[in-house]
Amino acid sequence: MSDFLAFLNTANLDTLTKIPGMDTSTAGQIISARPFESADDALTVDGMNESLIAEIKSFAEEKESENRAMIPVEEEALSAPIEKKEPEREPVKEGESFLSRLGRAFVSFLRALLRLILIAALIVIVGSGLYYGLPYIQRTFIAPVERNTAEIQGMEAEIASLQTQLNEMKTRVDALESSVEAHTLSIQKLEEMQSALETELRTNDSRVLMELKQEVMYTRALDILARARLYLAQSNFGLAKADVQSARDLLAELQSEKQDAALTQAIARLDLALGNLPDFPVVASGDLEIAWQILLSGDVPPTPTPVPPTATPEPTLEVTPTATP
Repeated sequence: MSDFLAFLNTANLDTLTKIPGMDTSTAGQIISARPFESADDALTVDGMNESLIAEIKSFAEEKESENRAMIPVEEEALSAPIEKKEPEREPVKEGESFLSRLGRAFVSFLRALLRLILIAALIVIVGSGLYYGLPYIQRTFIAPVERNTAEIQGMEAEIASLQTQLNEMKTRVDALESSVEAHTLSIQKLEEMQSALETELRTNDSRVLMELKQEVMYTRALDILARARLYLAQSNFGLAKADVQSARDLLAELQSEKQDAALTQAIARLDLALGNLPDFPVVASGDLEIAWQILLSGDVPPTPTPVPPTATPEPTLEVTPTATP
C-alpha cells in the first residue's frame, strides 16, 4: 500500500496517462488533489473507481519491480575496486644527487633574488614617479586650474559688485530724472503764474500783486537753480549752464525791483559759476552752492575787512654833548 501511495503522490502527468483506463483529465485532477494518505482519499477524485485503483496498483508494482532489477547492476558498477596508480618517479642518479639539488637550490635562489630585485626596482620607479611626477602635475595642471578658478571667482565677485553699483547708479539716475521732471513741471507752473500776475498788474497796479509776483519769481529762480544742480550731478554741463543763466537773468530782473544786497551777492556768484562752466564744473558747483545758500538764508556773507598794519617805532639815537678843548 505504501508503494501505491508513493507512486500516486509522485508520478507525473505522462506516467499517469500510461495507466490503462486513465485519461488526461483524471490524471490532472489526481495531481491537483495530492497528497493522498489512503486509497479511500484517491476515490474522492472525479473519474476514480475501484477498477482504476487496481490498475494503478498493478502499474505501480511493475514500476517497482523494474527499479529493483536495475539496482544490482548499478551497485556492482559502483562496488568495483578502483586501482590507484602511483606516479612514476624518475630514477635518481646516485652520483649527481647532491650537485643537482645544489644547482636547483641555487637556481631557485637566483630566481627569488631576481624577483626581489624586480619588485624593488618597480617600487623605486613608482616612488620616483610619484615623488617627481606629483609636483610636476601640481605645478603644470592643478595650480593653473586653481589660479584660474580663483581668478574667475574674483571676476565674478567684481562683476557682482559692479552690477550692484550699476543698479545703485541706475536708481540714482532714475531719482535724479524724476527730480528733474518734478522741477521742470514746477518751473512751468510758476512761469504760468508769473505771466498771469504780470497780466493782472497791467490792469490793476496793486502792491500785493507785485509782492506776490516777486515771490513767484524768487521761487522760480530757486527751482531753476535746483534743476541746474541736478544737471551738474548728471554731468550735463550745457543744460546746467543754461539753467544758471536763466536763474541769473531772473534774479537780475528781481534785483532791479527790490535792490537787495543778498541778491547782488548771489548774482555775483552765479556770474562766477557761468565763467567756470563747462570747463571747470567742480569750481562752478562750489560757486553755485554758495549762491544757493545765500538765496535760501537771505544773509550776505561777511567780507573780510583789511586790517591796517601797526607802525613800529624806529629806534632813536641819543646825542650826548661832548666837551671841546
